[in-house]
Amino acid sequence: MPEQPTEEQKQQMAAEQEAVNNRVGRIKNRILVLSGKGGVGKSTVAASLATSLAEQGCKTGLLDVDIHGPSIPQLVGLTGLPPGLEGTGATEEELQPMRAADNLHVMSIGFLLENPEQAVIWRGPMKYNLIKQFLKDVAWGDLDYLVVDSPPGTGDEPLAVAQMLGSPSHALVVTTPQELSVSDVRRCVTFCRKVEVSLLGVVENMSGFICPHCGVETNIFDSGGGQSMAEKMNIPFLGKIPLDPHIVAAGDSGVPYSQAVAETPAKQSLETVTAKITTSLKA
Repeated sequence: MPEQPTEEQKQQMAAEQEAVNNRVGRIKNRILVLSGKGGVGKSTVAASLATSLAEQGCKTGLLDVDIHGPSIPQLVGLTGLPPGLEGTGATEEELQPMRAADNLHVMSIGFLLENPEQAVIWRGPMKYNLIKQFLKDVAWGDLDYLVVDSPPGTGDEPLAVAQMLGSPSHALVVTTPQELSVSDVRRCVTFCRKVEVSLLGVVENMSGFICPHCGVETNIFDSGGGQSMAEKMNIPFLGKIPLDPHIVAAGDSGVPYSQAVAETPAKQSLETVTAKITTSLKA
């Protein structure tokens, strides 16, 4: 049998949870971005959503809990920088999130690694404690939105975040159109229902490629799988985002996609998804 915590340990855990609750209680809307499998553009969607919310004047936090593959710093142009620069007025006992833009602050384990190529080889308890620290000790301040980029699947990280964020929390599920991805996303939907995280809806990413030269659309990864799944599982479908080479270029250059290009079909789709999310949360 596992060793039972002592009374002192119980009091410490209760105090830490209260500190998490106090911090999270200052966040109006908490959005957990999930995907059933990797490679579907989940982090790009999370970064674009957070950037769009900030551009609308909303005080927004972007939390990267993909501990083994943190990509948010690269997507928002904050690689190679230690935490604490241009923070939000934290005390000595707090971590300061990085300022990515007006109204947008970011925290990621990527800021804490001495070498960007360093591998994080941790088991569940260490990952749990880091996520707790990111929610308890980071000086987020009063936020309109906290967007959490979670690693693929339904393992330690999304479970820890869902439990710590408490209610009301919301999930945005990202998939690509093909059945291989959609089947994994069904598990994400089941996960959200089990942990009582409300589902904002499904985004079908990489849904078609519109040729920049001739305008013809080609369904490289098929199309409609995410929409069909959402209808069958009775959850909102938020839109299709086509493949766009500008998204790759923006990510590699560290410029948020919403700022890197003028109007494109993919950017218009992302703006539509953001509008549906804000409308849903205000309802």
